[in-house]
Amino acid sequence: MSAPRARKALDGIPLYRAGKAALTEEHKLSSNENPYAPLPGVMERAAAELGRMNRYPDAGMTTLYDALAKRLGLSPDHFAAGTGSVAVLFSLLNAHLEDGDEIVHAWRSFEAYPIAIDLTGATAVRVPLRPDAGHDLDAMADAITERTKVVLVCTPNNPTGPVVTAAELRSFLARVPDHVMVVIDEAYVEFVRDPAAAKGLDALADHDNVVVLRTFSKAYGLAGLRVGYAIARPEVAESIRKATPPFTVTDVAQAAAVASLDAQDALDERVELIVQERIAMVAALRAQGWHVPETEANFVWLPLDEDAISFSAACDPVSVRPFAGEGVRISVGTPAVNAQLIELAGSWRTRNTA
Repeated sequence: MSAPRARKALDGIPLYRAGKAALTEEHKLSSNENPYAPLPGVMERAAAELGRMNRYPDAGMTTLYDALAKRLGLSPDHFAAGTGSVAVLFSLLNAHLEDGDEIVHAWRSFEAYPIAIDLTGATAVRVPLRPDAGHDLDAMADAITERTKVVLVCTPNNPTGPVVTAAELRSFLARVPDHVMVVIDEAYVEFVRDPAAAKGLDALADHDNVVVLRTFSKAYGLAGLRVGYAIARPEVAESIRKATPPFTVTDVAQAAAVASLDAQDALDERVELIVQERIAMVAALRAQGWHVPETEANFVWLPLDEDAISFSAACDPVSVRPFAGEGVRISVGTPAVNAQLIELAGSWRTRNTA
């Protein structure tokens, strides 16, 4: 008997794999999660929605869009939310790509990009990163053809950390045809401290073809509730909402996201703690002799090439994220676990460079 067969497009698509589990949640530095509990007021606001779980969520996400609109100074029709910014990206690409289209993006970058692209039937055009692990926007602009429909720009870049500067993005956008959509993935934007870094909202204000992706998973610490959103021209935001299944973001998640927006002062303090730990981690690793690219995210990157897997195993009981043959991404955790990781990294380096 023959069994039903999935689309051929799935044949070459790997399953997305989450970061490796660890001895304790504190020791898990493999998934870029926020190591701290939800912000003040979030648990109470979210819990208040549990008593009505027999009802469908607000499909229009009215309260969430109103809160985002107020925060960012835009009208609510500029937003399209989903279960994390990656799900919003899936909906966006499904709404705008077809067989034969091309999408240009840097590589190595976010590992879910190839999955999202291949499912549409479009062709991914991968452009290697520069030696400093940042986007080569000149090469990306050169890669645009008459078949290109979308370009992805991840800043800070996951998993390597560098940002695209405002000057680089302006020059790049000047070369991109108006009909090509430029998606600026800002999942880690709250951790950016470089004054020269590009700002997606500034680009959106000046270019009709720009879409900005953001998430509540990282800085806001709501990874388990899955809330991300796109900011775009109203007609583009509407296309994303049309391609998104209804009732995807629960009322619990929406309430938590709105409460998180209301806790701005606490968010700023918490993000600054993580930024300072990132700075300290980079300095400590470089003092041990590691090459660590500049990072503006909540993680650091070690370009270990063929040693990525062995280094990852040596970090036990701390869990880090290896990319075989390329490098290792290490999320910023609590100070105690960060110190443990640095000690393990130093021991590995001593053993393997003696």
